[in-house]
Amino acid sequence: MAFSNTRAVLFDLDGTLLDSAPDLGAATNRVLQDQGRAQLPLERYRAVAGAGARGLLGEAFGIGPDHHDFPVLRDAFFAHYEANIAALTTAFEGVELLISELRNRGIAWGVVTNKAHRFTEPLTQSFAFFETASAVVSGDTTPHAKPHPEPILEALRRLQVPPSACIYVGDDERDIQAGRAAGTATVAAAYGYLGQKSDLSAWNAHALINHPLELLQLLD
Repeated sequence: MAFSNTRAVLFDLDGTLLDSAPDLGAATNRVLQDQGRAQLPLERYRAVAGAGARGLLGEAFGIGPDHHDFPVLRDAFFAHYEANIAALTTAFEGVELLISELRNRGIAWGVVTNKAHRFTEPLTQSFAFFETASAVVSGDTTPHAKPHPEPILEALRRLQVPPSACIYVGDDERDIQAGRAAGTATVAAAYGYLGQKSDLSAWNAHALINHPLELLQLLD
C-alpha cells in the first residue's frame, strides 16, 4: 500500500525510533538488586518494554499495579531509569537515515509517546536527530494518553497538518488504535517490541514495515 499526499509522519518513541529496552531492563534489574533478588537477562524485558513500569516490574516481580509494593518499586525504577536514561539506548538501524530522507522530501515529522515528559525530554535530547522534530508530545502533554487520539491530534495542531495528510507509525496496538481514531494513516512497526502474544494482523494497521527504511517505499 502506498500513501499519497503525505505531509507529515508521526512516530511512537520506544520500540519505533529508539531501542530503549536495554536501559529500561537495566533499571528494572537495579530494582531487583536493591531487593536482594537475582537480575534477569535484558532480553527478558524486550517484549514488555512498551508497557512501561507495569510491564517491566510485572516481568521482574510477578506483580501488577494493584499490588501494595508496586508504588515503591515503580518509584525506585523511575529513579534508576532517569539516572541512566540513554546509557544503552540506541536508534534502530535506519532511523536516522529515514529522518534525513523525510526532511529531504519536505515531510515534517514528530513524536507522540506515552512516555512522561520527565523522561521524554532528556532521552530525546541525547540524540541529535530529534532537534529536527517539529513536535514532541509526551504521555502527560494532554489529559489523555494513547490509545486516545488526543496526543496525535495535539501533534497535528502543532504541525498544522490535517490527519488525512499524516501517517502515524508505532509498535503497539494502542498506537494503531490512536492513529485510526485521530484519522491518520497507520503503520505497524513489526521490528519493535510489539508486546506479548501480539497478532499484528488483528491491529488493522493500514500497512506494516519490518525495517524503518521500508516506510520510504510507502511514500514513493
